[in-house]
Amino acid sequence: MRIRPASPVTRTLLGLAVTVPVALGLVAPAAEAAPDAGATARARVPLTIGHRGVPVQAPENTLASIDRAARLGVRWVENDVQRTKDGKLVVIHDTTLTRTTDVRKRFPDRAPWKVGDFTLAEIRTLDAGSWYDRRFAGERIPTLDAYLRRVDHNRQKLLLEVKAPELYPGIERQLVAELRRTGWLDRRHVGGRLVVQSFNAASLKTFHGLRPDVKTGFLGAPKPAELRDYAKFADQINPDHTKINAAWVRSVHGVKGPHGRRLEVSAWTVDDPDRAVALAHLGVDAIITNAPHVIADALEEDAEDGSPLAQAALPDSA
Repeated sequence: MRIRPASPVTRTLLGLAVTVPVALGLVAPAAEAAPDAGATARARVPLTIGHRGVPVQAPENTLASIDRAARLGVRWVENDVQRTKDGKLVVIHDTTLTRTTDVRKRFPDRAPWKVGDFTLAEIRTLDAGSWYDRRFAGERIPTLDAYLRRVDHNRQKLLLEVKAPELYPGIERQLVAELRRTGWLDRRHVGGRLVVQSFNAASLKTFHGLRPDVKTGFLGAPKPAELRDYAKFADQINPDHTKINAAWVRSVHGVKGPHGRRLEVSAWTVDDPDRAVALAHLGVDAIITNAPHVIADALEEDAEDGSPLAQAALPDSA
């Protein structure tokens, strides 16, 4: 198998991922429902998920970022959800507002500028785009309501992370109510357009108890002996890509989750095409990346070069 070198355009985009002032680093993804165990042992082309949209081209977790992803043909996007002081759900990664907004300038006396210390009205005054590039001046932190509606408008699918739920007691029930109100708990969305994930196992258990029909993912890399415990409430085990090997992936795939299908693996955050191809051959089901269009091209090129990946792409349902 020949791994093609990155094109000049690819190298430029990946360079942006490094030089853009973004301290991105996490998260994980959502894979489509895997075939039942025993259906095939062949390698599969992983899904590609846009980490906070497509942050090599637009400010993370904004409507501009998922719109740019849509224009690039990125069908799955990932986000982070937190809660304001007055109980509104908003989309932002950091638990403070300093890195991705002008909050220090607008509210200089409100250190440490935690998301949960500001009302939605205050957060709506913040510029969430200029830190990235002046072309995005005036971009706002979106409410979850606005974000969900835009994802629907773009015909995209969502891997939703409940961020730091320990800071926001009861956020799981509130999230269920918001998903229901915006139409995201109907059969079409639950059947193939939504995954909810978290690093917090207790929070994920709570969400699963409220809506056991919704697909869920645990962010981390538990030991193989621990997988059956996680499989009681998680359909996916979504690790940092540097923490896994082929044996671990096989261990995850050998366990069935709460919906009777094998557990899936969505690895994060992968911006190097060669590493993405290597992960595909480890058998991961999805790859979360800041440059989803670049990684998708690399996987497709590898498949075209004669890899068995070309024969076993997962279906894209819904």
